[in-house]
Amino acid sequence: MIDIIFFKITKILLRLDNLLHRCITKSSIISYGKHPKHDITNYHQFFIDYIKEGSEVLDIGCGNGLLSIDISKNKNAKVVGVDINKKQIKEAISKATNKNAYGLCDCTFIQGDATYIFKEFKKQYDYIVLSNVLEHIDKRIDFLKDIKRIGKIFLIRVPLINRDWKVILKKNMGVEYRLDKTHFIEYKTESFKQELSEAGYNIISIEKRFGELYAMVKVN
Repeated sequence: MIDIIFFKITKILLRLDNLLHRCITKSSIISYGKHPKHDITNYHQFFIDYIKEGSEVLDIGCGNGLLSIDISKNKNAKVVGVDINKKQIKEAISKATNKNAYGLCDCTFIQGDATYIFKEFKKQYDYIVLSNVLEHIDKRIDFLKDIKRIGKIFLIRVPLINRDWKVILKKNMGVEYRLDKTHFIEYKTESFKQELSEAGYNIISIEKRFGELYAMVKVN
């Protein structure tokens, strides 16, 4: 009986932990004017460091375009950004054309569904950027196979499920554990490697940062 009571108490506390996380996120965004994790993790730098000067880059799931703009500015790169969200694409275009605030860049933004829009792409890019994208796609292996022909090097960032022991506990106890409810998966290193292997990719380098995996991969 005592075990059942404490099981229920633990579930309540884990749900409160989720609520506290959301409150901290919202409060910090208001305090800083943006999500402070972007400055703390400095994840843009991973993509900038690996991309060669003057490259042609396809940023899939580009969101508001800030990563695309940073890559273009820092590497004199020609970047095409694609996102399914019309509002995000509109914001990305606005930022790219605001040279006073964001500087000069060579970016083009397209609104479209990444799971099928690339069937029409003929061009091959030097780099394909997938920053927190794969976890939002249900049939990821099919998607990865579809985009193999349009990229030479793929730079990937995904969330880890074993970023914290409480995340695993939440999943085991039936409490929401995902960073985003639209995630179909949150990875372990082994599951990420297996998925890439099944899709026909070879991992060149891989590392963990702030509970995420960062990888450079190429087609086998």
